[in-house]
Amino acid sequence: MNVNTATILATSIDRLDRAAREGTGVIPWACPILSFGDLAASRVATLGLNPSNREFVDKSGNELEDGSRRFPTLNSLGLGSWFEVDARHLRLILGSCQEYFGRNPYNGWFKRLDQVVTGTNTSYYDVTTRACHLDLIPYATECKWTKLTGRQRSSLLAIAGDTLGLLLRDSPVKILILNGSGVVDQFQEMAGFRLEQEQMVDWSLPRGTNSGVPGFGYRGVVDSLSGICLAHSLLILGFNHNIQSSFGVTGNVISSIRGWIARSVSEAIP
Repeated sequence: MNVNTATILATSIDRLDRAAREGTGVIPWACPILSFGDLAASRVATLGLNPSNREFVDKSGNELEDGSRRFPTLNSLGLGSWFEVDARHLRLILGSCQEYFGRNPYNGWFKRLDQVVTGTNTSYYDVTTRACHLDLIPYATECKWTKLTGRQRSSLLAIAGDTLGLLLRDSPVKILILNGSGVVDQFQEMAGFRLEQEQMVDWSLPRGTNSGVPGFGYRGVVDSLSGICLAHSLLILGFNHNIQSSFGVTGNVISSIRGWIARSVSEAIP
């Protein structure tokens, strides 16, 4: 168990109680998720806002159990509260993160995004060329991030907004891919850094008789996040369409985004 990652996890668990007390909408019995896939073996990571509640519950809102379970919970660990966590529990949680794509991944979400990730010659599902997924906030919430109130989102960022920087600080990740305008906007605010924006004609999404929703690509390089200095520069690539939920994201658009990512990586990292 990596000591640094275990420390970050323990801190995230301690903060979970505060997040629950402040009414942020977190699922209090669900463990923090530091990564989807093995961060320590990945040079590419995608970035979202926060873990989906579907990582812990089914469509009816019931906790996933047995073979359907993806991550540990208080119930599965046999704990009455997170204050009872010990090193064994931390290993189980970190193991579920590292082994996520070899177990029972939420393919309805990740398979589509993986089509973009392959532009970096990596994949969530390939153990020889690993990619992983990270979130700005490591806590699953009962509803989607966009349905949280502004106060709830601000509280979560105040509580755990440094987690991403801490995770990336000593990681091998050199390319971070931002999925959707919400992630791009929140990342820029958190990083205090404006990414270069470029309109991409091939990414326009049709909307009835209107001109459609324009597509934009974002790129930049950062050396620190949330005041945390990184071990090396990080190439940031993003796009405004959310691959999973933006209406009208076609296979051609995904292919074009994948090609743009491949070219951007080739130019930045010969």
